[in-house]
Amino acid sequence: MTHPTKFFVIALLLASSAVAFAQKKTPASDFHQWAPTPPMGWNSWDCYGPTVTEAEVKANADYMAKNLKSSGWEYVVVDIRWYVGNDTAHGYNEKNPDFNIDQYGRFVPAVNRFPSAAGGKGFKPLGDYLHSKGLKFGIHIMRGVPVVAVQRKLPILGSKATAADIYSKEGQAAWLHDMYTVVAGRPGAQEYYDSLFKLYASWGLDFVKIDDLSEPYHAPEIEMIRRAIDKSGRKIVLSMSPGETPIANAQHAQQHANMWRTVGDFWDSWEQLKEHFDVCNRWNPYRQPGAWPDADMLPMGRLGIRAERGDDRMTRFTRDEQYTLMTLWSIFRSPLMFGGDLPSNDPFTLSLLTNKEVLNVLNTSTNNRQLFRHGDLVAWTADDPKTGAKYLAVFNAQDQELLPASAAAWNSGTISRQTPGQGKALDVDLKGARTLYLNARDGGDGSAWDHANWLAPTLTGNGKTLDLTSIPWKEASAGWGKTTIDKSVSGGELRVGGKTYAHGIGTHANSIIEYEVPAGMTHLTGSVGLDQAGAVQNTGGTVQFLVFTQSPYQPAPPDSVQVRVSLRELGLTGTCTVRDLWSGQELAPVAGEFAPYVRRHGAKLYRIAKK
Repeated sequence: MTHPTKFFVIALLLASSAVAFAQKKTPASDFHQWAPTPPMGWNSWDCYGPTVTEAEVKANADYMAKNLKSSGWEYVVVDIRWYVGNDTAHGYNEKNPDFNIDQYGRFVPAVNRFPSAAGGKGFKPLGDYLHSKGLKFGIHIMRGVPVVAVQRKLPILGSKATAADIYSKEGQAAWLHDMYTVVAGRPGAQEYYDSLFKLYASWGLDFVKIDDLSEPYHAPEIEMIRRAIDKSGRKIVLSMSPGETPIANAQHAQQHANMWRTVGDFWDSWEQLKEHFDVCNRWNPYRQPGAWPDADMLPMGRLGIRAERGDDRMTRFTRDEQYTLMTLWSIFRSPLMFGGDLPSNDPFTLSLLTNKEVLNVLNTSTNNRQLFRHGDLVAWTADDPKTGAKYLAVFNAQDQELLPASAAAWNSGTISRQTPGQGKALDVDLKGARTLYLNARDGGDGSAWDHANWLAPTLTGNGKTLDLTSIPWKEASAGWGKTTIDKSVSGGELRVGGKTYAHGIGTHANSIIEYEVPAGMTHLTGSVGLDQAGAVQNTGGTVQFLVFTQSPYQPAPPDSVQVRVSLRELGLTGTCTVRDLWSGQELAPVAGEFAPYVRRHGAKLYRIAKK
């Protein structure tokens, strides 16, 4: 017979051993561990918009596996509306979308675009294909529950509720109306998100980009999504979109997502790229391993094959600007999601994506921060934790600035949706003028939805009348797309304030159109206005029209300047070695100060170490 006290001691020891064993077991996986370095991959949005096909996804994946995987690129992400069989480029088909949805109110791939999804297989065959190449699979979804599921009162898997029991029209995205808000706390709400990620886990999903989630910030749905992913049993990296995510919600974003957007959609615009110096500096304090502020995709390589912005093109970024983009994203440690069509890459583009020393800065550097900003000369620095060396990125963001609006011969003032008729009359005295510059500028909101129209522009003088659109311009630029005669920059009719105009010029801020003034012409009349394509957006839509009769540019800065950096600012003394990471060259040792020349709009990236 065992003594009771002895039995109690043995039981206590066994219990203590069990607790100790439990403590030694690996704790429940923290989702931050799923993205220990900034995710790197390809996303279909910049080249295919909402119309990408399975064949195109596979072609990009094949290129990645062959050319980029060894450099750390691994995610292949199918962007928006893969569940619509008849979507369109340059916008969304909301008139008669061919939705594909299952019996539980969950969108499934359109089989005409993704043939392997036939027979209810969903994205599993495509996921298997990517996994077979050592890559990871991602998709884009919209926040909420499908409107069509609500209308049909489709049941929610794992609940007695239907889609009609969990929705609200409040907070619906203004730019795409596929979804309604899911109201946290209602019976079936969490189960709906659980059912989504149960389905996605069965497809082998590794990455999800969720749109209309972080700007405006939808904390209740973010928390439901986080729980659903954690319940799914699969390590699915969460990317929140679009931006700018409110800084006030930065800590909440860190606690629930692997990455979140710091800007709206970023395209191949120098103006947008330059804004990132402020954006990255603002978001720099909120980066932590597994939780990455996302400066958005890399609009490089071949873009616009069937995209929202612009036509089929190679990126409008110059080579210097592409170095700036890759250098800033790397030293800021943003996720890298390439937007161009990978099989169309040229050798230069490929070289930017496979520079291992630069990618080492992205993946391993610490203590990243802006060192200084002197006007448009900028320096960032970071540490090499293995050796104590310093990384130094220097940027020359100087521009040839435009003259102030006060120097214009005519100024419309800011035109917005609130402007009566969304336009203004145009009447400019051109006496003595030999040149004419039509300048459309952003109205100050920093948005890229400023579709601007010059309407029925007419030259008069000496009793003659001449339609300006009948004269070829000397040069013309447009913030997006191409300056167009008798059409808006988006390709539609010239439509302002509910009226359609037969003649005019469609452009986009910021833009300049230069003409020679025909002899004898002394007046320019007509009107200007915000095109309907810009006015219907939920962002932007402020534009200023200016007319100049002399060059609207201030003197140009030098093509390259020295960016001077004190080595003491880097924490270095004595003689130091310098390695140019983009070229791979060892430069002459320096002491006291390092002052490389940097081309306008360009960047340099160095590794500096005590000799």
